[in-house]
Amino acid sequence: MSGTTLYDYLERLASLMRVWAREQPLTADLQPIQISALNYLARCNRYSNTPLGVTEFLGLTKGTVSQSLKALEAKGLIEKKPDPSDRRSVHLELTGEGRALIDALVPPAFLLQAAEALGERGAQLEELLGALLVTIQRQQDVPGFGLCGSCRFHQQREEGRFCGLTGEPLSRPEAELICREHQAA
Repeated sequence: MSGTTLYDYLERLASLMRVWAREQPLTADLQPIQISALNYLARCNRYSNTPLGVTEFLGLTKGTVSQSLKALEAKGLIEKKPDPSDRRSVHLELTGEGRALIDALVPPAFLLQAAEALGERGAQLEELLGALLVTIQRQQDVPGFGLCGSCRFHQQREEGRFCGLTGEPLSRPEAELICREHQAA
């Protein structure tokens, strides 16, 4: 496969996802960036659910992300909560309405159906796309934003899961969330 062909396929898939999102009645009054921010916040951990985390993940300017987050808050889809140990920091959490919206939309049924139709090749495709992402992140020196459980700092101890970077215990569900501090094992 040539680089151009790979680019064309990925661009077309991304375009189909955007078209699908625009056609959903639930997202009629949301911009694509707002949907992306909601999806990220639904999938990230307590170290990553900050305005800076959203900004870095989306790769956009602080101003653009700030305006999008204000709109999501005004629509009642997210809420800001102060960090209990650092009053200067704020964490962003989905409201019940925001969580219900993402749960209804992600992943799109057409994507699941296509992956299922591919059978074993669907699982291989997912694995290969994950490897492609990690390779690009390493080569371009961009933040990993990987799943906590696959991080080099993630530890399984006798008393449970633990983050070697922060020195804090982790719950089982946290190991399946996106972390902005992620470093591939």
